[in-house]
Order: sequence, then structure tokens, then C-alpha cells
Amino acid sequence: MALEAAGGPPEETLSLWKREQARLKAHVVDRDTEAWQRDPAFSGLQRVGGVDVSFVKGDSVRACASLVVLSFPELEVTWEDAELEVVYEESRMVSLTAPYVSGFLAFREVPFLLELVQQLREKEPGLMPQVLLVDGNGVLHHRGFGVACHLGVLTDLPCVGVAKKLLQVDGLENNALHKEKIRLLQTRGDSFPLLGDSGTVLGMALRSHDRSTRPLYISVGHRMSLEAAVRLTCCCCRFRIPEPVRQVHLLLCSRRSWESTDGVSVGLLSPWLRAGPSWWPHGHRRCCAPGCQVQALLPGQAGPLQGKADISSREHIRKSLGLPGPPTLRSPKAQRPVACPKRDSGESSGEGQPPQDHSPGPRTAPRPGSQEQTGKDWQ
Repeated sequence: MALEAAGGPPEETLSLWKREQARLKAHVVDRDTEAWQRDPAFSGLQRVGGVDVSFVKGDSVRACASLVVLSFPELEVTWEDAELEVVYEESRMVSLTAPYVSGFLAFREVPFLLELVQQLREKEPGLMPQVLLVDGNGVLHHRGFGVACHLGVLTDLPCVGVAKKLLQVDGLENNALHKEKIRLLQTRGDSFPLLGDSGTVLGMALRSHDRSTRPLYISVGHRMSLEAAVRLTCCCCRFRIPEPVRQVHLLLCSRRSWESTDGVSVGLLSPWLRAGPSWWPHGHRRCCAPGCQVQALLPGQAGPLQGKADISSREHIRKSLGLPGPPTLRSPKAQRPVACPKRDSGESSGEGQPPQDHSPGPRTAPRPGSQEQTGKDWQ
């Protein structure tokens, strides 16, 4: 997530950081504080946020901090602009001042995420997320106070830590035993506790999608129990990564591409920055690797797309997708997907995919980076 800077901070700074972590840790609440958290279907939950800081490849100073808020339980793509129903999104390029030190990532990243949350609270308080999914750890941390805890305490918002890799602390190891436990996770929603040598359950390993063999590592951030955090994360997963975090990653790709593109009009491609390769009109491709150019190739064209061509034409999109006529915009209120499917209800092998093959009404666009598009997990 972060690149280690040359040289570390002085010992006085590390001591100060440790004291600050200990002070804030005393304010962490590891139980459910909202009525919707205790409801099996999360009734009352309407807005779920995701946050992350992503670094420009090869640069340990420049980074992009982003916040995305999605409606819940829809988390849907609409036909209107082939984009996700994003309630709110904001990103900004920042210059980092604190060096990366293992166990102290929050002091490098949280100030910028905190600014984004405070800006939203001041500008559009009605769009504030009711919970934040954080790309990082919560109490699953060297001192039990990771990024999700740090941000949760400072914002006083329920927070969940969602990590893609196991942080090996308190005796937790990615060894043969751990891998065998992962192998036993058969279907979406299966999980096992991460029990440290101290006897404390630090989090849960969760299989978030039927087609993914790699678990997510869920831990308490603030004002939410581990059980509710695991259920919510699973409900937010169309693919391996929960949708709020996945959309943050896509927004980060978009912003980094804006910053790094030379001569390519990325703005013209904005409707496509959230769509995977199979949803580009035939022949078009994009690359969102950090620091890269966004390349959009027309059929038979060898270089970057410099003009609109027909990429923004909905008629062209429909023809490319083999659709007979203009699609009808589906109201998100009209057909809500099941917010939290029951694990004992006979889930099909396609669980987690968009509902286009199993529900009436016009087809919704597949999510960016989906297995349907790429044949592998998103990240």
C-alpha cells in the first residue's frame, strides 16, 4: 500500500506515535452501536463508504486519497451512463510528509482521509456514510490499533478493516495450517476466526465470493462488532473486494491516470473508467496501472485514442453489446436485490455476479474488473 521511505523517523517521533495510538485506542468501541447493525438484513442502512490512499508507482511522496459513498443495498450499475450509482465521490492528490513505518501507517495516511470525511460532513452532511470500509486493518494490528480504528475514532463513524493479505501478528502466520483452513472455505460467506497467541480473536478470514479462493481479512475498526462487520462485508461483495473499496480503487485509477496521461484526453473516457475491458466497445482497451497512460484503441488503430470517435455513443454501445434497442433505465427503488443472501438458501455458483441473468427487467452492466470480464478476482 505504501512505499517505504529512505530512512525512518527519529526515536522521539516513534515514541510520540506509540503514545498517541495508546491514547486513541482507549476510545475504540468493538460492539454494535446502531440498530441497523443488529438487523439481519441491515434495515436502516442506506449509505456505505469506502476509503483508501494509493501511491504513484516509484514515488514515495505523491499519492491519491479517495472517498466513495454508495447507496445500500443497491450497489448497482444503471444504464444511464453505464456507471455505478455513486452517491458521492471525492479524490485528491496529496504530498505525504510522514515516512512509512510498519505499524504506524495511519500517521502517514489518515490525515488525508480525515480531511475528505470532514469536507463531506461540511458540504453535504446528508450524504455522510453510515459506515466506512477501510482498505487496511483494524484491531488486527501490532498494537491493536490499525488504520480502520484510527480513522473510526477520529471521525466517530463505524469502521471496518478489510485487508487483502494477512498481517502476521500475535503468532498469526500464513503457514501450511492457515492455508489448509483457507482451503476448507467452500462457499461465499464461509469464515474462520483469526486467533492470536494471546487468546484474542483479532479478526476473521472470509471467503467473500464463490469464485475466489483468496480470503479477505476482516477486523473491527470502531463502533461495530466483528460478527456484523463480516456480514456487512459479505453483503457488499459483488466480487472478491467489497464494492465500496473496489470503487475507491477504480476512482484512484481514474485520478492517477488523469495525473499521468500525456496527450490522451482521459476525460472523454470517464464513463469507461469504471468498466472492465469487455464493456469497452469492441477493440477498446484501457490500462489503469499506477503511473501509466490510459490507452484506448479503436479497431485497427495502433495508437492512443485522441478524440471522441464513437466511444461515447450509446447507439454504438448498444450495437457492440448486441442489444436490439435503447435500454430502459431501471429505477433503483423498483427492484432491489437481496441485501444479504442467506448462506443456507442454496446459493448458485454464480453468486456475487450482477443480477442480469436471474432477474426480470433490463440488464445491468457487469462490474468493472469482474470475473465475468477478466476470468479472475478483482485484485
